[in-house]
Amino acid sequence: MSVVKIRPKRQVTIPKEVFSELHLETGDFIEATVEDGKIVMIPKRLAVKTDVIRLTEKEQEILFRATRKTERIKEDIIHSEGLSLEEIELAVKVGLIDRKQAWWWTEEWQKGERQVEREIKEGKLYGPFETFEEFKATLKKRK
Repeated sequence: MSVVKIRPKRQVTIPKEVFSELHLETGDFIEATVEDGKIVMIPKRLAVKTDVIRLTEKEQEILFRATRKTERIKEDIIHSEGLSLEEIELAVKVGLIDRKQAWWWTEEWQKGERQVEREIKEGKLYGPFETFEEFKATLKKRK
């Protein structure tokens, strides 16, 4: 057990063994509370620490385009454009899109998404249906 001294401005030094055991680093945050007349300090991670990904000027331009395209797809899919493979690769690299979902952002896939959205707006598609009976009734109406 270590004993620490309270310094001016209410500062205390965390003993080296405690600091090391908790894998603390300079700049980390600690929540301080009182429980049963004791000071309890709990390490907190306010943000995930990640490596900085350095991008060339060209990669920054590509990422800017990819970001604009993903935002446009989310806002107005009918008037959007899918990402190129180069844009997808970089968007995955920086975490803009999930690698497992990269296929969805391709122009080929987005072309299909745009078509479906148009057909929904034009009333060419029906559903979803709650029951099979509801589905059959819709088919009878269309005849």
